[in-house]
Amino acid sequence: MKLARNIYSATQDFPKREMFGLTSQLCRAAVSIPSNIAEGHGRLSDRSFAVFLSQARGSLYELETQLELAENVGYISRSDLSRLLAESAEIGRMLNGLIRTLQQPKPRQPASS
Repeated sequence: MKLARNIYSATQDFPKREMFGLTSQLCRAAVSIPSNIAEGHGRLSDRSFAVFLSQARGSLYELETQLELAENVGYISRSDLSRLLAESAEIGRMLNGLIRTLQQPKPRQPASS
């Protein structure tokens, strides 16, 4: 959720004409990441959770692309971009690790007699 808060802060100074454009897209993608993680955690299976984590990862990639665009058009500084992308990369590593863990086969329990 820290990344989402930081995105909201970073977009406060965007031009008002972007309120329904890039600002909205960035905020929606940023909120989608923890929202998908939370929704997936509430599911009853690891497989379902992994699907939602994959959706969160997709939103993360979307966010990274939009951040690059925001820097390219001069809405955020190179240093802000670097900081936000570093946060994003850390979240990406955590998502990838969790997805890998959930996709590993579970050891079989011995049959009880």
